[in-house]
Amino acid sequence: MTGSEPLSLDEEYAMQQSWRNDNDKCTFIVLSKDPNTEVKNSDLQDTNHMIGDVNFYLNNTDNPHEAELEVMIAEQQYAGKGVATEVLHLMMQYAVNDIGVDDFVVRIKDTNNASVHIFENKLGFKETERAPVFKEVTLRRSVCDDLKASLNQWTSHANRIKYALE
Repeated sequence: MTGSEPLSLDEEYAMQQSWRNDNDKCTFIVLSKDPNTEVKNSDLQDTNHMIGDVNFYLNNTDNPHEAELEVMIAEQQYAGKGVATEVLHLMMQYAVNDIGVDDFVVRIKDTNNASVHIFENKLGFKETERAPVFKEVTLRRSVCDDLKASLNQWTSHANRIKYALE
């Protein structure tokens, strides 16, 4: 978990609804699924498969193209299995290619070694500061051509499904 707090399912849905038309926030709900089955739009309503979320915020007034990332895999049976890395690849690819993000930042609890490992060792982020008062570490990664190519390669297996409220 990055700096986000766990939410109930109802709180997750309420947050997602409030963000739906907000231009400076984006959230994707992370669902588990059998990799051998095709996902349908109706599957997106099945809350039994919700295992977490991944978000970004465009809240830096000095750099409107900087996204602050957060990820949470709430179901412990999926922790340490690469799910957070995969959904971060997908979210970063979306942020870069669809939104025009050119810088990423994360703020992580300084005791969350697993998240720091993902961002530093899997995604190439570098530590830029520590805030002992908040007990968090800040890591950053600028978007470059190499990162864009890597994101496109890492996410080439993914298919987009248009989400529609029914």
